[in-house]
Amino acid sequence: MNSELIESLNVLEKEKDINKEVMFEAIENSLLMAYKNHYGKNDNVTATVDRVTGDFKIIADKVVVDVVEDPSCQISIEKAKEIDVNSDIGDTIKVDVKSKEFGRIATQNAKNIILQKIREEERKVVYEQYYAKEKDIVTGIVQRINGKNISINLGKADAVLIESEQVKNEVFMPTERIKLYVTEVKETSKGPKISVSRSHPELVRRLFEAEVAEVRDGTVEIVNVAREAGIRSKITVKSNNKDVDPLGACVGINGSRVNAIVNELRGEKIDIVPYSENAAIFVENALSPAKVVSVIADDEAKTARVVVPDYQLSLAIGKEGINARLAAKLTGFKIDIKSETQAKAEFGEDFSGELTKQQEDEIAEDENNSEEFIQMDEQQDGE
Repeated sequence: MNSELIESLNVLEKEKDINKEVMFEAIENSLLMAYKNHYGKNDNVTATVDRVTGDFKIIADKVVVDVVEDPSCQISIEKAKEIDVNSDIGDTIKVDVKSKEFGRIATQNAKNIILQKIREEERKVVYEQYYAKEKDIVTGIVQRINGKNISINLGKADAVLIESEQVKNEVFMPTERIKLYVTEVKETSKGPKISVSRSHPELVRRLFEAEVAEVRDGTVEIVNVAREAGIRSKITVKSNNKDVDPLGACVGINGSRVNAIVNELRGEKIDIVPYSENAAIFVENALSPAKVVSVIADDEAKTARVVVPDYQLSLAIGKEGINARLAAKLTGFKIDIKSETQAKAEFGEDFSGELTKQQEDEIAEDENNSEEFIQMDEQQDGE
């Protein structure tokens, strides 16, 4: 019984997650290759390894002849009689081949085949492990800063956080643990190439899934995410259960849930916006915390004309246009924002009454959500 072989394969399976059956097959192939290296061919040979004992056999089918011209596939009548006394010229018998007959080079080649298979399986296991995490988040440890790139250890593999996937105001130190979004995993001859990001909008979605149980189980749905990495993100949410408040679930008690995500993103502001099927109300919600006087939305053209009080214009647009830009990304609408004074001067009308009765009713229904959103935004600004 070859207990050492079985023990070694058990260790490989446990520590490196390499399937024992794969290694049994690799050993069998290495024995066949060793036979071929020694005799020149192995078409008539089978090699088997006992899965329980670890003992192996190499069996060659040989033709019984008077004079042996090719020892790889022929056997003399005298030796054949030693195996089977009933053997006769022209018969084919199975001959047990001893591996000690192989030369040193053939044995070394067989060993190299096994080692190569182990390396291939290691790379395959790591690739499959991280391929399963593609479009998801992983936790990594900062190893070193290489110029403008950051080397990250993910456990069984390394990744490089390139400059274009970093957030400008984030600074990391070696040994620091950070969360990253896996954008792509490619299989290469040197192992998996893992592309990660800290600036991708989907990082925000995945962080909410990890932090908020209701999002994770589908009770609360994140409809869309718009992000200006390092500055502000807006997410729009809706509940698939009328008894669950989507904003409250995402914010958490005293803002605990959203603040945990804000901390992970190094202080990036997060606006949680209630979703509405009504385009005008959805656009108004997306522009929060700014107050809106009037919204006229064209569903087909995907445009919206928004009027806000004069004193709310700068808040609606945001610093360097960020609030309006994020609202446009979130809703998919091209949004034109004007103050009441600008609207009256341009169109000669008073837009303060543009909201329809249906829109007013829906706004009244969403009032609690809007107030909660504004309170949360003020809390983040205070921090």
